[in-house]
Amino acid sequence: QVQLVQSGGGLVQPGESLRLSCAASGTIFRFNASGWYRQAPGKQRELVADFRGRGDTHYADSVKGRFTISRDNFKNAMFLQMDSLKPEDTAVYYCHVRIVATDYWGKGTLVTVSS
Repeated sequence: QVQLVQSGGGLVQPGESLRLSCAASGTIFRFNASGWYRQAPGKQRELVADFRGRGDTHYADSVKGRFTISRDNFKNAMFLQMDSLKPEDTAVYYCHVRIVATDYWGKGTLVTVSS
C-alpha cells in the first residue's frame, strides 16, 4: 500500500515562501512519474510541477521561475519550494505518483496567500 504523507503549507503574505514536503512509504519517487498538483476553490485540479523521464522537470507557466520541485531518493521524499507567492497560488496542493498506471495522491495541504 503506497502512502503519501504531506506536510508544510499554511498562511503567508504575498511575496513570501513556503516549502511543501511529501514523504512516501517506499522508494517510489525515483522510479515513477511524480509531481505536485493544486486545486483552487471552484476550479479543477491542475498540474503545478512534475518529474518527467530521466528526472527532467516540468512546470506550469504560472509558476515558472518561482517554484522548484525536488526529491530526495534516499529519504523517499519530494518537495515543492514556492517563492514569491501570489494570492492566485492559493489552493490545496497535492503530491502525486503514478505506479504502473495507478495514481496515488496525498491528502492535500492548504496554501493560503493573503495580506
